[in-house]
Amino acid sequence: MTATATPTVLTARALLLDMDGTLVDSDAVVERIWRRWAARHGLDGDEVLRVVHGRQGHASMAVLLPDRPREENLADNARMLAEETADMDGVVEIPGAAAFLAALRDLPHALVTSADVALSTARMNATGLPLPAVRITAESVGASKPDPEGFLKGAAELGVAAADCVVFEDSGAGIAAGRAAGMTVVGVGPRAGAHGPDVVVPDLTRVRVEGLPDGTIRLHLG
Repeated sequence: MTATATPTVLTARALLLDMDGTLVDSDAVVERIWRRWAARHGLDGDEVLRVVHGRQGHASMAVLLPDRPREENLADNARMLAEETADMDGVVEIPGAAAFLAALRDLPHALVTSADVALSTARMNATGLPLPAVRITAESVGASKPDPEGFLKGAAELGVAAADCVVFEDSGAGIAAGRAAGMTVVGVGPRAGAHGPDVVVPDLTRVRVEGLPDGTIRLHLG
């Protein structure tokens, strides 16, 4: 799916925003951390990176090391989150993210991320992006994307029906979660198009937000 083949206008009552790959480009850190992890476990780094985007770390480990006990994955995940939180080298804003969030300041929106509170706060601060008032993080859910729990919780916290939400996501797991929640999904960036979002934009400079008098959000894409 390409941006030119998709609708250019969407409407919503609320927006639900992924962080990594959608608002913040953290690929440099993710690649460093997970390639080291892959080497420790004798796995191919490229194969590992095809799995990890969008998921919580322990959920990725469960896919990659299916016979390893959950407790070991959770402990390993905690160590890796600490490593990621301490490493902001190369973490930058996705083009257009600051203006996009500024346009949403008085409109219903939430961050829905597989990162925990510490990591999401560190990455948003590192890029100078404001943290939305409503945040669904790893601590908020019992199941990682591609489970829709996080997006459904975000909608519930905002008091908006799932069908009236638009999700912004970059990863296969995140796009699947948004679709499973019954929401319209805008795919952001080069990873997104392969995973069946409703609309694809190359970055957030291609999104214009308009708040209407009835509280509806109109999105101009492309």
